Amino acid sequence: MRTAILGAGSLGTIMGAVVSKNGGDVVLVDSYKEHVDALNEKGATVTGYLDLKNIPVKAITPDQMDGIYDVVIVLLKQTANAVALRNLLPFINEDSVVCTLQNGIPEEAVAEIVGTDRTVGGTVGWGGGWIAPGVSQLYTKPEHMRIEIGSLDGAITEKLKRVEAFLKMAGDVEINTNLLGIRWSKLLMNSALSGMSAALGCTFGEIIDDEKAVRCAAHVADELIRVADLKGIGLEVIIPGKDFNELKFYDEAGRDHAVEFLRDVYSVHRPQKASMMQDMEKGRPCEIDYINGIVSLNGDKFGLDTPFNDLIVKIVKEFEAGVIPFPTMANLERFTVPKL
Repeated sequence: MRTAILGAGSLGTIMGAVVSKNGGDVVLVDSYKEHVDALNEKGATVTGYLDLKNIPVKAITPDQMDGIYDVVIVLLKQTANAVALRNLLPFINEDSVVCTLQNGIPEEAVAEIVGTDRTVGGTVGWGGGWIAPGVSQLYTKPEHMRIEIGSLDGAITEKLKRVEAFLKMAGDVEINTNLLGIRWSKLLMNSALSGMSAALGCTFGEIIDDEKAVRCAAHVADELIRVADLKGIGLEVIIPGKDFNELKFYDEAGRDHAVEFLRDVYSVHRPQKASMMQDMEKGRPCEIDYINGIVSLNGDKFGLDTPFNDLIVKIVKEFEAGVIPFPTMANLERFTVPKL
């Protein structure tokens, strides 16, 4: 079985290193030639909660792809999808499967390019950061490394089982028949802590340690749940024992519970900073439109105010337009936490 990871950023590099260490056969595909060269010459190194040094991997640039791939794991930024997925088409056939593990809700757009029958999706329950070419840092303890996958119609197909078999070489994997439910649950995680991380230029630990910042994150989550409710989407449990519906609140006691819920969930991710923030640091376009922007867009469709998500989008876009400097915790002054 020929398998490729399309997009060998921090998560792709970590996944490729772990799979290769466990005896899996996979090629990492990335357009950053210096990174590809480092992976081939020195192997993949993972720091943080894993200590993997110079794990031999095979890496190529997109123009070096050949033949047909049976499984393609997509870990690109969504901003690259339109070009990268069209360029992938010559290297997949009707029996191939493309699994998007990207942030946001990407399955529909991916299916429009590669076809519904070849598309499955899922969420990655662990975080990583870019250190240098060939080197990534794992922000999550290995025992919490979990991936959930599913098909667009909820069916458990041979293609989905094929993806499961590969991903099991990287950690815990579960098939879920409610893909939209797990997608919106992961979107909650991304929009709340990652959104605030991007808007404040800080780590997850700095957010949960700050009384105002963590309350803002709770409101971001609350807004998303209300949007999901209006869309008829039931959130799924993607962290064992944690029901994200508990983050919906109506009064001060409910908000206090949401704050403690977030602190409990994210205490194991303290060093992490949003991948959006990492893109901003590098001067690259980030995925804000596909994360907090999705909440704002759907809120508008249903006439639901989403002021916290809206402000996060506004701050990030102001930075990208050169209107404001790189975000800091001082941006908390722009947020108003209401009395309940």
